[in-house]
Amino acid sequence: MSLSQILTPSIQSAIQALFDVSVDKIEFQATRKEFEGDITMVIFPLLKVIKSNPAELGNKIGTYLVENVAEVARFNVVSGFLNIVISDRYYLNFFNEIKDNNRFGYVTPNPEEKAVMVEYSSPNTNKPLHLGHVRNNLLGYSVAEILKASGKKVYKTQIINDRGIHICKSMLAWEKFGNGETPESTGLKGDKLVGKYYVEFDKAYKTEINQLIETGKTEEEAKKQAPIIVEAQEMLKKWEAGDEKVIALWKKMNQWVYDGFATTYTNLGVDFDKYYYESNTYLLGKDVVQVGLDRGVFEKDPDGSVWIDLTDEGLDRKIVLRSDGTAVYMTQDIGTAIQRVKDMPDVGGMVYTVGNEQDYHFKVLFLILQKLGFDWASSLYHLSYGMVDLPSGKMKSREGTVVDADDLMNDMTATAKQISEDLGKLDSYSAEEKTKLYQTIGLGALKYYILKVDPKKRILFNPEESVDFAGNTGPFIQYTYARIQSIIRKADFDFSAKTTIEELHEKEKELVKQIELFPEVIQNAAQNHSPALIANYTYDLVKEYNSFYQSVHILGEADLIKKIFRVQLSQKVAEVIKSAFSLLGIEVPERM
Repeated sequence: MSLSQILTPSIQSAIQALFDVSVDKIEFQATRKEFEGDITMVIFPLLKVIKSNPAELGNKIGTYLVENVAEVARFNVVSGFLNIVISDRYYLNFFNEIKDNNRFGYVTPNPEEKAVMVEYSSPNTNKPLHLGHVRNNLLGYSVAEILKASGKKVYKTQIINDRGIHICKSMLAWEKFGNGETPESTGLKGDKLVGKYYVEFDKAYKTEINQLIETGKTEEEAKKQAPIIVEAQEMLKKWEAGDEKVIALWKKMNQWVYDGFATTYTNLGVDFDKYYYESNTYLLGKDVVQVGLDRGVFEKDPDGSVWIDLTDEGLDRKIVLRSDGTAVYMTQDIGTAIQRVKDMPDVGGMVYTVGNEQDYHFKVLFLILQKLGFDWASSLYHLSYGMVDLPSGKMKSREGTVVDADDLMNDMTATAKQISEDLGKLDSYSAEEKTKLYQTIGLGALKYYILKVDPKKRILFNPEESVDFAGNTGPFIQYTYARIQSIIRKADFDFSAKTTIEELHEKEKELVKQIELFPEVIQNAAQNHSPALIANYTYDLVKEYNSFYQSVHILGEADLIKKIFRVQLSQKVAEVIKSAFSLLGIEVPERM
């Protein structure tokens, strides 16, 4: 139970006893640093119902609390704010209650509650994953883990865009220029090999366009008539008709990509519970269009196309079926959402991790599903995020624009290696231990740098800055965790017993207060779908711990009872760091 939950009924009782007035809500905020106090009650709202001045009102309530509430030690009133000082005993009791709970802050899911499905990644099978996918995957995975920690049952999913003209481009280019190359024969990851031929197609296409323009064709005519694009379109028609040869090639090359993706996902530390494929879903939703027409949700134009008019909702008219009867992406997304609930009837909401360029699409999608009468449609959420930019020249890029995800992770590990070697503290490590540490630091730096930023904001990603061992970075937090592990290893005495310390040092109290916030931070992060709240809470906790570490003796403390408590407190801080970082998909090293 939080402090505000503990104090609210007591303050309501005080107001009733002192002024014979009932109030439903008490407003709290954190006490400002320049004043003494652990939590602050805002007095101003009470002045609407109680005729008094703020100072008098605050002093009367504060005196009542000191006399009647064991947790309240003293108080002070500043303007319209009652700053309440909580007793050391409250914090010590709290610490003893949670010190052995290694799932502190986590809520066990209620089996009766509906599950949430989180969709992320959702790549095309014609090229490797890139930097944009990295932010997408890290956000989606972290939000799924945070929702689980908050007490939700969660399914992680993605829809793989495995069909269409872009896929046929890679297939056709491999047929024309590949000479039978395979991932095995080239040593290339399958997704990179297929991506290579997507680039080859583009080169050949541009060459043919220029040749046609030289013969007198307009650029638009050349783009349509270039032989290689005509062949790709013909291949797509064959795929849609189920041509055995085309389907066999499609399956073979897609599997190369899936194998490559699997390696990237493993290295990135993300996973999925269920996969959807556009080749299986692109026809979904067409039957729903007729249902919508029958209910008056959709309307048919004279040319046979079907639309929904959302102008009354501040949007526009949106097509859901072409005049030739073929589906559009909106139709497919409607059908896929419905299919997911059919597949998993316990799903009561979905989170779509998709870039902010699709904000409008998801407004329309969610509104259509609501108008179609699906009760779960009110629990759909678009986890919209901004782009990631890089300072020029910092990393390899593909065609000068796209940064490959595997290259990015390798570069981060190499940067972590360089900085670690420069610091020169790894002499006792084996080669295997060093390699693992470089990966842990490098990936931790990457993930933290991306996740500490509010999802809606654009990011300028600076690799070297992210691996700095000072400041608001992953390695700084990892280093503090490792420092605590070193303290615990050196503690050659039993520190497992319940603490019997009587008073708290100021720095000890501040640290316990910061730990106490963790469950609330998880709930807020889940409600806001924001890993940034977890990341920045962890940084604040680490700053508080380092201040504690600099201010008091731990293993050097002469008083055994104080020493035991400080080791216990350090251990709990480390546990919370590890728990918080696990929600971000970040590992912590035992030594650094």
